[in-house]
Amino acid sequence: MFNKILIANRGEIACRVIKTARKMGIPTVAIYSDADAKALHVQMADEAIHIGPPPANQSYIVIDKVMDAIKQSGAQAVHPGYGFLSENAKFAEALEAAGVAFVGPPKGAIESMGDKITSKKIAQDAGVSTVPGYMGLIEDADEAVKISTEIGYPVMLKASAGGGGKGMRIAWNDEEAREGFQSSKNEAANSFGDDRIFIEKFVTQPRHIEIQVLCDSHGNGIYLGERECSIQRRNQKVVEEAPSPFLDEATRKAMGEQAVALAKAVGYASAGTVEFIVDGDKNFYFLEMNTRLQVEHPVTELITGVDLVEQMILVAAGEKLSITQDDVKLNGWAIENRLYAEDPYRGFLPSIGRLTRYRPPAETESYSPGVTPESIVIRNDTGVYEGGEISMYYDPMIAKLCTWGPDRAAAIEAMRVALDSFEVEGIGHNLPFLSAVMDHPKFISGDMTTAFIAEEYPEGFEGVDLAEDDLRRVAAACAAMHRVAEIRRARVSGRMDNHERKVGKDWNVTLQAQSYDVVVNADQDGATVSFNGTAMRVAGDWTPGDQLAEMTVDGAPLVLKVGKVSGGFRIRTRGADLKVHVRSPRQAELARLMPEKLPPDTSKMLLCPMPGLVVKIDVAEGDEVQEGQALCTIEAMKMENILRAEKKGIVSKINAGAGDSLAVDDVIMEFE
Repeated sequence: MFNKILIANRGEIACRVIKTARKMGIPTVAIYSDADAKALHVQMADEAIHIGPPPANQSYIVIDKVMDAIKQSGAQAVHPGYGFLSENAKFAEALEAAGVAFVGPPKGAIESMGDKITSKKIAQDAGVSTVPGYMGLIEDADEAVKISTEIGYPVMLKASAGGGGKGMRIAWNDEEAREGFQSSKNEAANSFGDDRIFIEKFVTQPRHIEIQVLCDSHGNGIYLGERECSIQRRNQKVVEEAPSPFLDEATRKAMGEQAVALAKAVGYASAGTVEFIVDGDKNFYFLEMNTRLQVEHPVTELITGVDLVEQMILVAAGEKLSITQDDVKLNGWAIENRLYAEDPYRGFLPSIGRLTRYRPPAETESYSPGVTPESIVIRNDTGVYEGGEISMYYDPMIAKLCTWGPDRAAAIEAMRVALDSFEVEGIGHNLPFLSAVMDHPKFISGDMTTAFIAEEYPEGFEGVDLAEDDLRRVAAACAAMHRVAEIRRARVSGRMDNHERKVGKDWNVTLQAQSYDVVVNADQDGATVSFNGTAMRVAGDWTPGDQLAEMTVDGAPLVLKVGKVSGGFRIRTRGADLKVHVRSPRQAELARLMPEKLPPDTSKMLLCPMPGLVVKIDVAEGDEVQEGQALCTIEAMKMENILRAEKKGIVSKINAGAGDSLAVDDVIMEFE
């Protein structure tokens, strides 16, 4: 076995590899840029080596710098994680030349399958059904438009060396094809150092289902079930689960066998993933093969009990697979939610800054399913910590929260509670959106496609309105919590003599434009909150000042993130963000007479929606712009974001230019 493994990556995947290497007794070496000097993976590793400035194209993806770090450390093997150099054949070749083991597939398999154009040609030659498209290189935007027209809109423009949603655009007409081609090339060049683009037909009602394969260098190969990855935003996966609620055993077997056959055809040896598009009739089409560990690999580990990182290391050391296909049993259900530093209330635009609070739910000690009395497993793969910073230079993923249950319903319910228990402050994040998805009827039914987010949230995410029953549960909990806070305030020392303060039972609770008159009767075990004769029993562990309240209402769990507002609480639960005011009847009467404070009018301004760099300004002062017209392009976290006019108008003033760094809500331009 190896005496030392260098991890050519950062963030949560580097931490993930370190955990397994530590379990195997193998020392690890981390590499880091200036921006990651205090990162969690650097703290966890046995050694750490600095490799350059923050931009990835000056550090993490510079092969010579990584090779120097390997030489300095004396590592015998390198695990590339995902992204960066994980599917770079030149990197694998350099390792081979240096006599260092690559914890991944052979160089030839990377070249054959890692390049999307080549992999599609191989799949077609092997008789695998593929999505119609143009596999050749595309010289310019005019050719992209011509090819798109021949294939028929809509089409997908994709970076040949791409991954993680980078360098991908959907085009529905000639203008979008032309615009998308240039943006895809730019993103591909910045993220991968390879700006080649290809085009394929965009299937409008697809499910994205992938097969996990595991092969060794002795000709053995197996598949470990599938993962449902249909809930995506901008072609980047957000929620994954295993198994898929859509597949039957016959389709699973057919897809698995085809995936293994394809892997064997290119001499694959390591963990890899074959991705398919599956239509409503369970017809499946080869999409691509990822010759690396997938971001969503934990859900496969949770339903099979197989540590994929451990298997990759064993295969790289030349060992045979100890698992046969007959040994693979799918047990229970697992769900993964990707927590991103993206603000869902601002169109999911990147958010950077310091994590002033980061408190994930408690993990189960073992990642093996079924180990707790409640038959629930919670796992959180992360690369951050409280007080750390989310950098503008890298992918905005903060953590991968996973739950396992004996069935899908149990895994979903465990995820709901875990999301409500996850405390993140200091940056914008997508926790509210993830909670909304877990409660969405279409997700609960399992009847979703890759168009789920676009179809269900066409105007973006604007928060969740809780149902009446849920509102009453929150109101009951807040009334009981407010009474506890009032009792504490009544006991403050230094009161005037003969002015004892008494806490009453009658209160008014307002939230989400609803008003409830309640009566709170407390005892040693909790409180009974009555709504016009209907009573709810509230119990829980909350002390004034706590930012998390773990309550039960009528015996059902209710987890609330609690903040303070004047006269009540800011409550976040199940995707809703509520201002809850608890007042005495007289206070409530007076509050109803107060005028409502309105936000300032910014309708004639273009505000910067996230911290970023101005790539270009597309209009000039005095120009008349039409609805949907591109106004400027902002780059943040390796993604180009085109800001468009929401309505017709005339540009009166431009406050920024190409190359300017902007903060959130900086005014880019103004309109008459």
